Amino acid sequence: MRAKSQYPLSLKLILIGIFILFLVFLILKSTLSSSHQNLSSVLSAKTTTTTCPPIPLSTQACDKIPPSLSQALVHYATSNITPQQTFKEISVTLRVLEKKSPCNFLVFGLGHDSLMWTSLNHGGRTVFLEEDKSWIQQIMLKLPKLEAYHVVYDTKRTQADELLKVGMEEDCRVVGDPRFSKCALALKGFPSEIYDVEWDLIMVDAPTGYFDGAPGRMSAIYTAGLMSRNRESGETDVFVHDVDRVVEDKFSKTFLCEGYLREQEGRIRHFTIPSHRTRLGRPWEAGKGLVEAAEQPIHEPNMDNGQRMA
Repeated sequence: MRAKSQYPLSLKLILIGIFILFLVFLILKSTLSSSHQNLSSVLSAKTTTTTCPPIPLSTQACDKIPPSLSQALVHYATSNITPQQTFKEISVTLRVLEKKSPCNFLVFGLGHDSLMWTSLNHGGRTVFLEEDKSWIQQIMLKLPKLEAYHVVYDTKRTQADELLKVGMEEDCRVVGDPRFSKCALALKGFPSEIYDVEWDLIMVDAPTGYFDGAPGRMSAIYTAGLMSRNRESGETDVFVHDVDRVVEDKFSKTFLCEGYLREQEGRIRHFTIPSHRTRLGRPWEAGKGLVEAAEQPIHEPNMDNGQRMA
């Protein structure tokens, strides 16, 4: 009888246990669900707050150093030879290049400063005219990307007095293509492309002019002035180096015109010569005292000091 009376109690306890377990399950399920939601919210919020916005592309281009500039830096950093012009003299031309580059730049002479001029006119065209063929080969072996041409001069520095008088003749005051000029000072033997280009800058630092047997720069200075006047429009900046010498001094003042002189620093002069084709009536504007200069003989000592000079 006792066993019978305990059965319902056992069943009751079992049912209560099952209920309790079910209740615990519901509670745990609710808790886990809530925790999962909270965790999802936290993770979602964390993801939202930690996600970095896309990095905008830089508006500044990161370009490499142009090859010509790299070559110039290495060349001058590893060379014991420096350009013949001083820093202040170089700065005269540099200031013009900073305004006009890239441009067309014609240089009479090829030397240790040639790579510098090409680099300072990056993106433009820089051409060198040199009288010494072996010197061209020597420089081009080291700097093959330079554009240089061999040219021949048929004058001697001892002819400077005579050529200064020739420059006063009417044929030498006619503006036109040097190839067709009747003036004995005009250089006609350059490569044709030299005459076909309008040069924005011209530098006369050659041919050789420091001893009597040298060609002298009489024709180079005159031709630089003629080419500048013959351009279609605008103006040409002309630089003459070694104006401490009599020939360069007199011929630059006479044929580039003192009225067009902009600056002199040390041994270099800077002239700005306008086109004469846009104003057909514009006079040649020969320098002051042309007749007096032609009547005064040019006496200049030889300056051969054993180094290559121009």
